[in-house]
Amino acid sequence: MKSILKSAVLFTLAFVMPFLSIAEGNTEFTEDIFVNLHAKGIEKGAKISWGLSCEDASKIENLVIRYQRKIDKGKPWKYSDPIDAETVNYKLEGMKGGEKYVWQIGCRADGGDVASLLANGVPDDSQIVWSGNGKVKTDRPWGLYKLLVLIGSLGLFIFGMKVMSDGLQQSAGGGLRKILGTMTSNRYLGVMSGFLITALVQSSSATTVMTVSFVNAGLLTLVESAGVMMGANIGTTITGWLVSLFGFKISISSYALIFIAIGAPFMFISRQKIKGWGNAVIGFAILFMGLGFLKDSVPDLGADSPIVQFFTQFSDSPFLGRLAFVFLGTLVTIVVQSSSAAMALTLTMVVKDIIPFEVGAAMILGENIGTTITAEIASLIGNVHAKRSARIHSMFNVIGVTWMVLLMPVFLKGISGAMEGITGMNPFDGGDGATLGLAAFHTTFNLTNVLVLIWFVPWLVKVATRTVKSQGEEDEIFKLMYISGGLTTTPELSVLEAKKEVVQFAELTGRMQAKMSDLINETNEKKQIKLIKKIVKYEDITDRLETEITSFLGNVSSNTLSESSSTQLRAMLSISNDLERIGDIYFEMAKAIEKKTSDKLWFDQSQRDKLNELHKKVASAHKEMVANLQMDYNKIDISKAEAIEAEINDLRNKIRKSHLKSIEKGEYNPKTGLIFSNLFSSMERVGDHIINVSEAASGINLQ
Repeated sequence: MKSILKSAVLFTLAFVMPFLSIAEGNTEFTEDIFVNLHAKGIEKGAKISWGLSCEDASKIENLVIRYQRKIDKGKPWKYSDPIDAETVNYKLEGMKGGEKYVWQIGCRADGGDVASLLANGVPDDSQIVWSGNGKVKTDRPWGLYKLLVLIGSLGLFIFGMKVMSDGLQQSAGGGLRKILGTMTSNRYLGVMSGFLITALVQSSSATTVMTVSFVNAGLLTLVESAGVMMGANIGTTITGWLVSLFGFKISISSYALIFIAIGAPFMFISRQKIKGWGNAVIGFAILFMGLGFLKDSVPDLGADSPIVQFFTQFSDSPFLGRLAFVFLGTLVTIVVQSSSAAMALTLTMVVKDIIPFEVGAAMILGENIGTTITAEIASLIGNVHAKRSARIHSMFNVIGVTWMVLLMPVFLKGISGAMEGITGMNPFDGGDGATLGLAAFHTTFNLTNVLVLIWFVPWLVKVATRTVKSQGEEDEIFKLMYISGGLTTTPELSVLEAKKEVVQFAELTGRMQAKMSDLINETNEKKQIKLIKKIVKYEDITDRLETEITSFLGNVSSNTLSESSSTQLRAMLSISNDLERIGDIYFEMAKAIEKKTSDKLWFDQSQRDKLNELHKKVASAHKEMVANLQMDYNKIDISKAEAIEAEINDLRNKIRKSHLKSIEKGEYNPKTGLIFSNLFSSMERVGDHIINVSEAASGINLQ
């Protein structure tokens, strides 16, 4: 019995002694010691961070990281240098760009020095405790790939702008124009609306891009857009306060998919106006997705980048340094496509004492110039009016920066004195005082610039109109030439304005008629497509012209008018409706020819000759109609117009009889015959509306 007890004691001691020795100091660690593992890919490297959870972590001398490409699984690992155990992050370098990596962090099982295990290059894994696998993807270096991504991001931005603009044109119409007209009926209300919109969405880019879109769609005049953009400049200063006070900024691009989710259902609704709103919402989302991709695809311009370091050498030369950092601020804003992001970078460099307060102020001035690039890019696919709106924005900012560069020393002293009196902080001392000082400078500068230049808006519009020349009818997509933004003081003069606008409307339908003549005789498919697009564009213009003229005449009718002016007003309402119907008919004819081409159907020469003959008669009637509209309505003689209309009807009847005989004899394809019949009947309908215009102008059928 004693021998059995003795054996049991010896066995117990042999089992327990190793654990006792560990408890006395030879600690054995497990992978559970590593917590909160995280990795972020950088260019040709990765930033690794971790935590240690063991109470005996202080007994660990150092750590090591091993890593390999995911596709190299089974091959030897690569190892970092020994890392001090008190360190919680490490930067791996020398990795391949754009690759997926697997990594682990480890320490010796007994907490000792890992350097001895790394001496031979490949340590004995049995003596090292490794964490679980971490994954990271390195960023690609700047090169062809990133250049293409940058170009693609810019393309996505422009595409979003185009979709948004097209959607607005399709759906907004007179209703939205009236709402916007109320918001921006003068430049002062425009400033307020621009400020509120920008402060709400935290992006001057959003406001300027939308403003250019509205000008492109004919929903805002240049004077109204100038006010909105001035207000946007004040609104964007809110970001500086948020960053300096809270370090927080709302990103619209984060909600892009939500906007798409809202707009997508509208795409499946048959009504064109609702579908247009869906396009506008989706275009708005795509636009900001493009801006988000742009920010991620440009070269790094952080505080420690070489280009920033290059410009810091100018900080000792007051005026030269001022100009250099104005240029740098402009460059940074153009690159990152966001004045708010550039502002945040400037505040970061100031708070870290990389640049002084006065140089940061100069950078902010440059950012005011750089932010104009967004509107300039947005206007590239717009018409001449959109380009002029963007030019006004650029001139406003450049003029403001010019006078501020000259007066900056005095201006900054004023900011400094006010801040010391209110907060007790001097922005020239750096730190938080400098960031608040920059926010105050940004707001004060933009507010002062608006108060000064708002009186010169008509001059800015005039300069923009002269410097941005129209490229012809393709550029002049929509503009009321004679009707101003509001009514003139005398209602009778307003009627004369409307008469001139109606003549312009009639001449526009004449351009549609000329394009239709070309389309009938064109056999090249590519040229046909181009002509059809022009006719479709003109039809959209006729819709908006009718809305604008009708709305204007409705406002005029609320005033006391003479009997003659009242009669002319009713005539113009009727004329506008007939001219719009002419545009609709030419649109329908263009679509019929488009279908004929897509179905591989062709007219023979006889059919083409008959259409040309009838079209010449209609063109003659249209010429007479324009001549009548240019006359005093009380002196119009429509006998010639009636004679041409009779000739059109006779020729239409003759063509129809010939057509029916050809169908009976089977001389051409029935489908071709149907389209042919549709076209000559439509031409006769155009003639009917033309004579209606002349009759309305002369006073017939208006009593």
